[in-house]
Amino acid sequence: MTEASPIESTRLVAGVDGCRAGWVVVVATPQAEGPLVSVTVEATITGVVERVRRGELAVMAIDMPLGLAASGPRACDTAARRRLGARRSTVFPTPTRPLLHSPSHAEAVTRGRALDGRGISIQAFNLLPRMAELDAAVDPSMSDRIVEAHPESGFATMAGAPLISSKKTVDGRAERLALLEGVLSRDLSLLSELRAGAAIDDVFDAAANAWTARRWLAGAAIVLGDGTLDERGLPMRIVI
Repeated sequence: MTEASPIESTRLVAGVDGCRAGWVVVVATPQAEGPLVSVTVEATITGVVERVRRGELAVMAIDMPLGLAASGPRACDTAARRRLGARRSTVFPTPTRPLLHSPSHAEAVTRGRALDGRGISIQAFNLLPRMAELDAAVDPSMSDRIVEAHPESGFATMAGAPLISSKKTVDGRAERLALLEGVLSRDLSLLSELRAGAAIDDVFDAAANAWTARRWLAGAAIVLGDGTLDERGLPMRIVI
């Protein structure tokens, strides 16, 4: 576990989370407790990555695996589960790179067991198209500007301890909104608007990732992982 290095910039930051219609993107100013700029639902991740590439966004923090192991578990996932305790199940085992383009769940299970003795859950398998989309859009040169985040870990960091309530419950949503109000912005009205193809907890998760993006930009983020890179040169890490 290490501390992030500061990036000099006054540009915007973005937090991204997957949703039914694609990706929820929460854009904010980089200053602590500065205003939110926009909340949108994008069909693909390509346009958001291009905003980073053009320099419009200084940092994008996204809840989707970036660095992918050739076999076995990632150290960052193990560390995130350890930090979350009773909420460890919110950290899905990250599929290995050889499983990325598996045509079916059964094929992915067969490949995984042949590779390292592990199968793959249907939940993780359903993430593979999103993982492949992101993998095709990014490259190692963007590793200081596009980072993997985990919103439940972000909320735990805001609260000082893992949350007990589920984000799918009324109490869980209220707790997470209160945490965001304390660290992200004094006006979170943008987060409360209903958007087609995105649940409210997806929006809250993207907002938590925007907070993580601010922390990375300021050099204040915690980095989980052992510093290793995958075969493409992407860091296998989770930023909080």
